[in-house]
Amino acid sequence: MRERGPSARAVGAVVAAALFWSSSYAVTKQLLDEVGPLSIGAIRFTLAALLLGMLIRLNRHRPARPDARQRRQLYLSGFLGITVYFILENVGVDLSTASDASLIVATYPMMTMLLELVLLRTRMPLLRVTGVLLATAGAFLVVRNGAEVGGSSRWTGDILLLLGGLAWAGYNVLTKRVSAGQNAVSVTYYQTLAGAAGFLLASLLEAGDWRMPGASASSLLVYLAVACSVGGFLLYNYGLRRMPPSVAVNILNLVPVIGVIGAVVINGETIRLAQAAGGAIIITGVALGLIERGERTPAPDVGDDGDGDGGTPATATATATAPATVTPRARTAAASSPGDPETTAPATECAIDAAR
Repeated sequence: MRERGPSARAVGAVVAAALFWSSSYAVTKQLLDEVGPLSIGAIRFTLAALLLGMLIRLNRHRPARPDARQRRQLYLSGFLGITVYFILENVGVDLSTASDASLIVATYPMMTMLLELVLLRTRMPLLRVTGVLLATAGAFLVVRNGAEVGGSSRWTGDILLLLGGLAWAGYNVLTKRVSAGQNAVSVTYYQTLAGAAGFLLASLLEAGDWRMPGASASSLLVYLAVACSVGGFLLYNYGLRRMPPSVAVNILNLVPVIGVIGAVVINGETIRLAQAAGGAIIITGVALGLIERGERTPAPDVGDDGDGDGGTPATATATATAPATVTPRARTAAASSPGDPETTAPATECAIDAAR
């Protein structure tokens, strides 16, 4: 018996998605001065849906259109992973304390693992479970130093964050189940359509504050749409198809580590011992989660993109959460989701502390 796990390409795709989503926090923070969080989500994902639609039409080897049942499931997963997740997380982070948010968001891989066990009846190797637990503990160590005192709505915020975790777990499990026979571009397109529609409806709550964004804000919106939405979700969906959902979500625990490194390299901030220890624990936990025991690697799915089936490689079209339309407070929360997602778990700015 030998150790095996997801391919290097799949792992690299999810790590790259985490990089894109990490950058969304600082960008969203600047945009919030001119555009509301719900409006940012609506503009960002509408532009992303248009770009993905163009990619599909320009593709000479256009993938087969999903059947009606697949489309319904893709729409549901997109609504859960984009609209519902980002809104719940943004509001939850704003109402809760940063320390609560950091810990709850860091448990998202465990939620995904449990949902995967119940719905997909997937075997959970001891190494994967150990890796998820280690990465969760490490993420909390990295971000907890930026914790603030919360307000009176703390418990409401905590509940919303837990519900956001269930929505993100549902997105991952549904995507894994329904993506068979479809490439990453097709899957991401239908999910983004649903997410954009949900955000467009939600953004009507901010209609009274709408105004034309300036040139700088417009360029930042384009960046969010192209890099974080199209690129991040394409890369993440590409990797998700080639590994268990709990493993993919566990890799996103690297987002706090990326945030700390960025703060040190770009902003010249100093790193604390607890943060360094937490980063080392996260990396160890993610590495353990990638190891599985087996005789051989399963054959790729039919229609798998990027593996010689004629589909468009997600890595080539890259431009997530989790993702992000975040509230100002969201900068101090932990992010292990998608991030960037529109309001993905905001943790890169606490040193991720930034999503989200």
